[in-house]
Amino acid sequence: MKKFKTESKKLLDLMINSIYTNREIFLRELISNASDAVDKLYFKSLTDSDVQLSKDELAIHVGFDEGARTITISDNGIGMTKDELDKNLGTIAHSDSQAFKTDNAEQQGDDIDIIGQFGVGFYSAFMVADKVTVISKAYGADEAWQWESSGADGYELTPAEKDTAGTDIILHIKDSTDTDNYENFLDEYGIVAIVKKYSDYVRYPIQMEREKSRQKPEPDPKPEDYKPEWETYTELETLNSMIPIWKKQKSEVTDEEYNNFYKDKFGDYADPARVIVSRTEGTANYNALLFVPSHRPYDFYTKDYEKGLALYASGVLIMEKCADLLPDYFSFVKGLVDSEDLSLNISREMLQHDVQLRQIAKSIEHTIKNELSRMLKNDREKYEQFFQAFGLQLKYGLYSDYGMHKDLLQDLLLFPSSKEAGKLVTLAEYVDRMPEDQTCIYYATGESIARIEALPQTEAVKEKGYEILYFTENVDEFAIKMLMKYKEKEFKSVSNSDLDLETEEEKKALEEKSADSKSMLETMTKALEGKVSAVKLSSRLKKHPVCLSSTGDLSMEMAKTLNAMPGADQKVEANVVLEINPNHPIYERLMALSTADEETLGKYSKLLYNQALLMEGMQIEDPVAFSDLICELMEK
Repeated sequence: MKKFKTESKKLLDLMINSIYTNREIFLRELISNASDAVDKLYFKSLTDSDVQLSKDELAIHVGFDEGARTITISDNGIGMTKDELDKNLGTIAHSDSQAFKTDNAEQQGDDIDIIGQFGVGFYSAFMVADKVTVISKAYGADEAWQWESSGADGYELTPAEKDTAGTDIILHIKDSTDTDNYENFLDEYGIVAIVKKYSDYVRYPIQMEREKSRQKPEPDPKPEDYKPEWETYTELETLNSMIPIWKKQKSEVTDEEYNNFYKDKFGDYADPARVIVSRTEGTANYNALLFVPSHRPYDFYTKDYEKGLALYASGVLIMEKCADLLPDYFSFVKGLVDSEDLSLNISREMLQHDVQLRQIAKSIEHTIKNELSRMLKNDREKYEQFFQAFGLQLKYGLYSDYGMHKDLLQDLLLFPSSKEAGKLVTLAEYVDRMPEDQTCIYYATGESIARIEALPQTEAVKEKGYEILYFTENVDEFAIKMLMKYKEKEFKSVSNSDLDLETEEEKKALEEKSADSKSMLETMTKALEGKVSAVKLSSRLKKHPVCLSSTGDLSMEMAKTLNAMPGADQKVEANVVLEINPNHPIYERLMALSTADEETLGKYSKLLYNQALLMEGMQIEDPVAFSDLICELMEK
């Protein structure tokens, strides 16, 4: 018995138990190696005129014997000599395919697709087999050789009999135990499912003898009591589809074909809103086929939802959902990426540190963004439907990571506004139609458009002819706080205590009136101690007697959202101001009470504060006390 040349039992155990976490991977690896062997022979036929070969003759065969507990993967490729068996299989982690790919990079061309990433892949066979036998005959050689090993102790090389060039790999499957079940690898349907899952797009036919049934021919004449008879037969069936849809030119694929592929692959009942076909060459070479769904999955905002794109290497599935290829704000995108030169190391942990993978992810991010921008520009109705489904995710993306992605996402946002009822507006459209004297982007927050429309704080802004963005989702104001500015225009809430909309004359008149009302305002502030930081006169109000505003970065809506979050034990409070309309009849009543009955003024203060809370869509602290207070004041 020969020992492995450079590795030890410890390394082999580590490779099988750590790098490979899914046993069914072994079939993917061995089929990929077989594909490389076939490609090498085809390459030889293109570069050596003495090799007469038709590509249609090349194939990979998978068979199994349930009684003998064996699986056989055969190819009619280049085969291996004794020395090549010794070198390629006697040195763990040596990749002859990778070496071939590197040495022939310029000549390889589109007709050759050496996968070349599976240097350790052969040894994944030992996850399911207690013995592996390889019989190989090199193309043009007169003799065949057998390589056989039962694991890390070593291997034996002996002469063998084989009529044609190529390689047969025979796996002697382990017996099942209470904890490990290997029977699926000896089941026809189990094997077919694994091939379809991982190797469906290997470029050569993967064939298998499959047992089928058919009705026997009916006798002629047919007896009156004739009953149909059935017979079983075997038929060589090609298991894989071979040509990936994403490697075809877009002009060769119909919209219906893309839509059907999406629905079949990702289990959706509806056509996608957008199909994105991307082929990139340069620092990172890859093909991508991406889909923007037309509706939100039922589990999108649950812990069960998994983001990620299927990751392929030369048509071989590596990972069903590679989360690292998609940022969270584009997690709704479905699809796949196929790279011919991604230096894969099998495990998720190593993929996370792969430089090429990060480059691909960055490129895909911009591809998605650009496609969404085109949809927004060229198909506004469809984009608005998309935004209704996934706009919230874009807003979360703007807010997350301290606003790092604002330049990427800000132009994709839509908001309802006061300008056109029922229509959504982009930030760019808002700024483009701002009057010359408008200096800020105004917004209002509330549970619904109807609730916002009724807010007293919007009156003065609308009177000036300024448009107001309506924020109806909890994340809206948080996201805008991260954005801070758009095209040098600051965002300002209509509930900010300092809107600065007055003329100099209006400011002077309000200052004089406030001075006359000083005693009243102080009494009201004292009555509302702990609830508001101040009570002041306001010129923003037109028909309403009072409203609430806030100072500082934390608004009342933001505080409400934060306090409603799970685990919010320590409440946060906005710096609230109660504003009084000096042109409303209630003002005269308050002024009269400030000199005649301060106790009643305090009660009116609490009543007006609670009314302002209700108009703001906030809960009042004590509904019973509020009701009693109304009754008490009505009796006077």
